[in-house]
Amino acid sequence: MKAIILCAGKGTRLRPLTYTSAKHLIPLANKPALEYGIEKITECGIEDIGIIIGEETGEDIKKAIGDGKRWGVRISYILQSKPLGLAHAVKIARTFLQNESFLMFLGDNLLKNSISLYRQKFERSKHQAFVLLTKVDNPEQFGVAELQDNKVIRMVEKPKIPKTDLALIGVYFFDKTIHQAIDSITPSARGELEITDAIQWLIDNHYNVEANIIDGWWKDTGKPEDIIEANRLILEDISRNLEKARIDKKSKILGRVNLGNGVEIINSIIMGPVIIGENAKIINSYIGPFTSLSQRVEVENSEVEYSIIMANTQIKYVKHRMQNCLIGKDVSVFRSEDIPRVYGFVLADESKIRLI
Repeated sequence: MKAIILCAGKGTRLRPLTYTSAKHLIPLANKPALEYGIEKITECGIEDIGIIIGEETGEDIKKAIGDGKRWGVRISYILQSKPLGLAHAVKIARTFLQNESFLMFLGDNLLKNSISLYRQKFERSKHQAFVLLTKVDNPEQFGVAELQDNKVIRMVEKPKIPKTDLALIGVYFFDKTIHQAIDSITPSARGELEITDAIQWLIDNHYNVEANIIDGWWKDTGKPEDIIEANRLILEDISRNLEKARIDKKSKILGRVNLGNGVEIINSIIMGPVIIGENAKIINSYIGPFTSLSQRVEVENSEVEYSIIMANTQIKYVKHRMQNCLIGKDVSVFRSEDIPRVYGFVLADESKIRLI
């Protein structure tokens, strides 16, 4: 069995961060989001992975992920020049997939539990498709399945009036029949080849499509609030590690706090779960629960909690606590000390800022 990971999307809901970097590389607990998907796939015993990339961010993904050797797998890259749908991504990956069964995994997916069991179920059942579902509060924003005894009897992409709350989570197992299905469908109203239409073609032509509702949490990390919440979920499972950091006697480290090599903590309180990357420096500050600070971040005379702060960013002398923040690389946030004391912003397109 092979796998493909779909990473060609532009990440418009995560702008301005995605103007300069792929959304799949945004760090969660200081690790690119895409790496969590690769780990889930390798846990299944799959060793041949194709990553579908777009023109704008493909090179960044190649540079960050490499050839797969650090996971003991082979990674190939397949260019999807235009995002013309999930089924189109399968179509352009046909040369890579050949006639093998495969796992399709959306690159912005995040799951708590292993999917190895589902691979086993798919291979034992000999069905043509096997999809994973979860119950959601807003099914109209997803592909939605109707089930009868775990078999899918209908599949609709983003229905205006959903008949169930069972959403596709972006993990699919297919045999070679899916290629025939994709060749038989036409683009949807939004101009895309929908994987839900291809699955519905299988159902209409009496092929077997099975589904399971997953255990454990799942997150679609497509929006800033989803990224911050996914970071929280991952930090729930981190362990305490202070061995490589320099911590002065005035500081307090409480709970599950993971500090990278060369971290300095001076007269500060760190309340876990928190992860802080290499060579970061915290001075006279408070870092609260569910916060990830990447490498070389500096926080001085400030308070931060429930946030993600990316590499080389400086936060200094901020008067009020920063919470629920997603801040990119090489950013400077500081309090004006000069007269006149005014707000001064340099913000990219589609930035958001909240003042108190």
